Amino acid sequence: MVTAELAATIPALIFVLLIAVNAVMIGINQVRCVDAARVAARAAARGDSASAVQQVGARAGPAESTVAVATGGTEVTVTVTAPVPGPFGWLVGGKPLQSVITTPVESSEPVS
Repeated sequence: MVTAELAATIPALIFVLLIAVNAVMIGINQVRCVDAARVAARAAARGDSASAVQQVGARAGPAESTVAVATGGTEVTVTVTAPVPGPFGWLVGGKPLQSVITTPVESSEPVS
């Protein structure tokens, strides 16, 4: 009797474990999106070219992430978007992972 109950429980436990592992992967990739956006925004604020900023962001971001840079006067906005890893995209509502960072552009004038 215990064997039958155990045989019925193991697939459910494996499914829950897979969901938990996928949730951790999603969390790690979201943190990588935030880090990539932060690093890319810092590079853009220094005055690096848009292609250099995209390379820095893509290197720091998760696989298959895209980096968009928008400049508007005294601010730079960097958006990093990445697909949800694994088969359980419904954990985040089916939306891609995304981080948006806005930072002021640094001036080259010395601070007195």
